[in-house]
Amino acid sequence: MPFDFATSIDRRQYPSQKWQRYAEDVLPLWVADMDFVSPPAVTEALQARVAHGVFGYGRLPDSLRTTLCRWSHHHYGWDIDPEWQLWLPGVVPALHLASLALTEPGDGVLTVTPIYPPFLKVAERTGRLPQTAQLAEPASSGEPWRLDRDALEAAITPRTRLLLWCHPHNPTGRVWQHEELALLAELAERHDLLIVSDELHCDLILDGQTHRPLAASFPELARRVITLWAPSKTFNLAGLTSACAIIPDAALRRRFQQAMSGLMPDLNVLGLLAAETAYAQGESWRQALLEVLRINRQALDDHVARWPGVSWCAPESTYLAWLDMRQTGLGESSQGALLERARVALSDGVDFGWPGFVRLNFGTPTAQLEDALQRLDGLLA
Repeated sequence: MPFDFATSIDRRQYPSQKWQRYAEDVLPLWVADMDFVSPPAVTEALQARVAHGVFGYGRLPDSLRTTLCRWSHHHYGWDIDPEWQLWLPGVVPALHLASLALTEPGDGVLTVTPIYPPFLKVAERTGRLPQTAQLAEPASSGEPWRLDRDALEAAITPRTRLLLWCHPHNPTGRVWQHEELALLAELAERHDLLIVSDELHCDLILDGQTHRPLAASFPELARRVITLWAPSKTFNLAGLTSACAIIPDAALRRRFQQAMSGLMPDLNVLGLLAAETAYAQGESWRQALLEVLRINRQALDDHVARWPGVSWCAPESTYLAWLDMRQTGLGESSQGALLERARVALSDGVDFGWPGFVRLNFGTPTAQLEDALQRLDGLLA
């Protein structure tokens, strides 16, 4: 393999949310932040830019817009226009910005749980009405999570204006199928909903499926969908804070852009360079990463098979595993028990709207993952 995904990197030498939240004897597998060195082409481009030595206000390069258009066409068969792109410092700010731009105080903002925790804070933080529906959980271990039409329809009220959607899904790793997205599209049209489709993990599909952006699958939705993309998860660039809102409808784009004014900081010149380089030159690195993630997912599956009371559906995408711990006897705070007794830090399902579950990040060197899994064996096997 031409890239090194095996060497463990000391991440405590610089401030790190992932590695400095817990004591030094804890192995952190919680936040969605990989432990791999980013693509060499990206680090080389950044080194050259840093050598320039001037870091004044930048501007969005046309070449970045063009590069993302090519990426979208090549990987997803979606021909986007450069003018559809609004670049900003991250997907989470974009979620909040969409709520402010597209809804009024008291409007309903709906999301489907379990879900990446910031989704659950958007309505409250922007003075809107929080609304949730639940996915249909698997009937048995190995079966997929599914969209529950009845639950979603029941959650929609006359006040509902905005749906925050995650595709592929974090934390379950589901790659939504066309028929499920068609159901979503029909509900959006019938109830006149706007949709923010967080497609952050679309470049990390593990099983040979093809991601199809929601707005591309249903062109009739283009006037009501904002698609969020970023290189942060795919290429491990989260700390460089750059993401893109793709908005085909001019009126919707204008509303979003007006809300950005004064609320969003100027673009990160290094983040924009990293994004362009990753999309232009990072494909071979991405393919190598996917192979490592498949190996790690299999290692996790082997361990879960010998953990009584633990069930899961192996993720079809992402480097995140959603584990049902409700039958382990560890209680509702299984995350706390695993932390205290196994010294492995996972994300608590409570934060995703589903107590009794944990999320495990397997985007780490295989030997490091095995160390954590063996610690968990000592408690769960």
